Amino acid sequence: MENWKPKTKLVHAGAKRSQFGELSEAMFLTQGFVYDSPEQAEARFIENTPDEFIYGRYGNPTVRMFEERMMALEGAGDAFGTATGMAAVSGTLFSILRAGDHIVSSKALFGSCLFVIDDILRRWGIEVTLVDGTDLDQWRDAMQPNTKVCFLEAISNPTLEVSDISGVAGIAHAGGALLVVDNVFATPVFQRTLELGADIVVYSATKHIDGQGRCLGGIVLGTKEFIQDTFIPFNKHTGPSMSPFNAWVMLKGLETLALRCEAQADTAQKVVDALRGHEKVARLLFPTDDAHPQCELARRQMTKGGTVISFEVKGGKEAAFRVLNALNIVILSNNLGDAKSLATHPVTTTHKNLAPEARAAAGITDGLIRFSVGLEDADDLIEDWLGALSQA
Repeated sequence: MENWKPKTKLVHAGAKRSQFGELSEAMFLTQGFVYDSPEQAEARFIENTPDEFIYGRYGNPTVRMFEERMMALEGAGDAFGTATGMAAVSGTLFSILRAGDHIVSSKALFGSCLFVIDDILRRWGIEVTLVDGTDLDQWRDAMQPNTKVCFLEAISNPTLEVSDISGVAGIAHAGGALLVVDNVFATPVFQRTLELGADIVVYSATKHIDGQGRCLGGIVLGTKEFIQDTFIPFNKHTGPSMSPFNAWVMLKGLETLALRCEAQADTAQKVVDALRGHEKVARLLFPTDDAHPQCELARRQMTKGGTVISFEVKGGKEAAFRVLNALNIVILSNNLGDAKSLATHPVTTTHKNLAPEARAAAGITDGLIRFSVGLEDADDLIEDWLGALSQA
């Protein structure tokens, strides 16, 4: 399997069959497991081997298949499926950090990530420094003797800033810290985050991995030592485990992940080309576009620009709302990575709790729209946006 290409791994890796020889992965809907003897139960609790289970909160055969498929795709030593993407983020940080520790984080983050880092961690006595994630000097200057974690989104939400993962990894490791990367926007299809130097990569499987708006889920990937000795001891007791039904849905989603993401990224590029220079668009953001400030870095780290476009409509919130209300195909939703094209207005949805000055500093303006490209025909989507923009 090590020599298989990613598309093959997405279809076959991690699959295990019962004595019935089922073609599709089995769904083990059980909260517990039985033992042939007390000696066997004792052995399982002591050894805790990957294919022997003791309780659904600790592990499940269907969830393990999902974990192993993602491990094969990412090249990770181990993984743990979580109930949501935020459970993956918070569980990772909570399992590593203690009162008196220090974290350095990019300040360009999804609203819930920022709340966990800038509010909850501070309440727990953890020092926090927020930096411009694109500026390696700020990362370097922020490091302290008690820095334990550096955290960033590979591509930030919603302004699509691109961070130099290898550069930040070098700074983190020189200071004895771990680099944790949220790789949702870059996707495991377009970026090999662990190979770039990250120690831990987290995903909201709710997004591209499911890809059809069905289930919540998340996953944390890293070394076997980190997952077994740091992450699992905290998380198996606090309880954010993945449902086996959701894991089965994610396994089905992984089978088509590469096909969907490749098609969505190709369509995204066509939409970018159509919107470039539009008289109603003040700013157009797409990681690999020539106008993006980190386009060269994005091209080095990623094979394609991803599936999300952000653009600013001239005229602020009122103009942006007129555009969104004029859409016929694109659906208004704050999710992303779906087969259906989705659009949201970050100032009034995903980032509404940010202070106005913080939004302004992050470039999240009143006219900004985030567009997650789906699987519709590119020409239809372009016509939808051009027609809506005529109402701006």
